Amino acid sequence: MDWLASPDAWIALLSLTVLEIVLGIDNIIFISILASKLPREQQARARQVGLGLALIMRILLLLSISWIASLTQPLFSLAGFDLSGRDLILLSGGLFLLAKATYEIHERLEGEEHSSGAAPATVSFSGVIFQIILLDAVFSLDSVITAVGMAEELWVMITAVVIAIAIMLVAAGPISDFVNKHPTVKMLALSFLLLIGFSLVAEGLHFHIPKGYIYFAMGFSVLVEFLNLRVSAVKKAHTKTPAQPVALREPTYLARAEKRATTDRLR
Repeated sequence: MDWLASPDAWIALLSLTVLEIVLGIDNIIFISILASKLPREQQARARQVGLGLALIMRILLLLSISWIASLTQPLFSLAGFDLSGRDLILLSGGLFLLAKATYEIHERLEGEEHSSGAAPATVSFSGVIFQIILLDAVFSLDSVITAVGMAEELWVMITAVVIAIAIMLVAAGPISDFVNKHPTVKMLALSFLLLIGFSLVAEGLHFHIPKGYIYFAMGFSVLVEFLNLRVSAVKKAHTKTPAQPVALREPTYLARAEKRATTDRLR
């Protein structure tokens, strides 16, 4: 039990938990957007199932660290690139994320025009969960590789993942409501998914993009959008109701007298 008294282990736990939460924000956004297609009474359940599956997947991956290590071994070469199992997972996940985000953006920008007069497409709960599982696999692999690189003790990795998923479960509802309430925020979130998908494809092709750059761009965009929302809210609060037209007053006695005098002269 000496590891419980080790300050290095607790520092690693705190650092890894914060990092897992940051890395899990894109996962929450993706799950929220997919869950928003379901009836409102099923959305919370879809988010809970999705994050629960992410937790199970990450713990299983952590328990099979030797298999994770084997994924970095090259399997074959293609166009000068040595591709491993991890590269293939990142490539397929990144391409799926790019395609899915592009489809969602297209649907929100032109969906109403193209679907006029047609019955709305139904989305099944199992179909949404299946899509969540596909991306959970990619996000979980990235999360586990990060955890293995930051901590040495297995209990630190598992504890950090459990704490991060628990916080994400609590935050998923408010984040989902906020994203669904503001269409511009949803478009910004889909743009983030495009950015993350591109970074996964680049990582799969061995072009490393430091995550600090990506998260700085996302954070700056969120700040700009927050300022836009504040300005919009202030404008709405200070917008006054249109002024009522002022009724024309009845002409005064003097004005009526002048009008009669002018008419008499013209005669």
